[in-house]
Amino acid sequence: MQTEWQGYYLDGKTASRQRATIRLMQSGLEVTTENGHTLWWPYDETRQTQGFYSGEQVRLEKGGENPEAVVIPEGGFLTDLHRLAPQMAARFHNPSYRKIRIPLTIFAAVAAVAISAALYLWGIPTVAALFAPHVPVSWEKRFGLAVAESLAPPEKRCTDPKRSQLIDDIMTKLTAPLTGSPYTFHVIVVNNPVVNAFAAPGGYIVVFRGLIQNTRTAEELAGVLAHEIQHIEKRHTTRAILQRASTSLLVAAITGDASGAMTYGLESARTIGLLRYSRQNEEEADREGLRMLVEAGINPEGMIAFFEMLKQKGLEVPDFLKYLTTHPTTGDRIEMLKSLAAQSPQHFEKLLPDYDWKDIRKICEGRSG
Repeated sequence: MQTEWQGYYLDGKTASRQRATIRLMQSGLEVTTENGHTLWWPYDETRQTQGFYSGEQVRLEKGGENPEAVVIPEGGFLTDLHRLAPQMAARFHNPSYRKIRIPLTIFAAVAAVAISAALYLWGIPTVAALFAPHVPVSWEKRFGLAVAESLAPPEKRCTDPKRSQLIDDIMTKLTAPLTGSPYTFHVIVVNNPVVNAFAAPGGYIVVFRGLIQNTRTAEELAGVLAHEIQHIEKRHTTRAILQRASTSLLVAAITGDASGAMTYGLESARTIGLLRYSRQNEEEADREGLRMLVEAGINPEGMIAFFEMLKQKGLEVPDFLKYLTTHPTTGDRIEMLKSLAAQSPQHFEKLLPDYDWKDIRKICEGRSG
């Protein structure tokens, strides 16, 4: 297995390119340019934009509007990447799938006909609900990445390392019970004063500054994150997007067409704010989110306290709580959560006991928004 490859590096700022050595590592790429600069590209921050066909050079990108890029003659690079780090490499094309490209193409054509017929008979919402559980996780991840990058571009993100690490620590504790989950969860904080959060397919959770600044404890934020995680785990978000989708997106999702995920992700990003989960989906996210908190040893009273605070302050209802404006009421929701919490253990260790939670409000300092 070859771990060192020769290629080119492009900085995204100029048209010139430099010769570079790209070294495959367990968690990312080490890129050393001809000028002697060494760069670190974590796999979860790197995306593939070229190299899906035999003989085509591989292009990997990192960053937002003007991304950095590395270009490598294919020659087995992707194959060795999958051998060295099979789990982390799931986000990149696997050349071994090329052998089944023709059968997949045929399947896609058949699926298009079948879905078109189903749409004619039952309509998109029914078909989306039927097929959402069968969408490949790898497609959800690429799709969710495209949505997150569109709605939360790098220049709008709050990336204070100290405070971002604290949120990551909460997520690590919160997701510890999810031993069988196919998703790796990422929290992106956006410099926006609106009290809101949303889940994108594949493990991406976007939280607005306004929501974080209205939490009073780490447990309250953990409650919001648990709710959003369950929307992803139960594929509520994937289903809701597909219900608003075109036939082409349904076909792409069901067949796992990775090449179209970015395009469709950008399209859906423009309408994700219009998504509304069903009452059943919201109640499931509440219920399973609270159970998740308990299993992680986090006091579920934080989730309840956050909802009570929203009710008391009369804040604008966030998108992920919109179903409260109809039925059930906020009070009904709080009572349901209290009933579930009463059945859980009564003692929990405090999250981040040595940290003044008010300090988290500084996470976006230095960002204009």
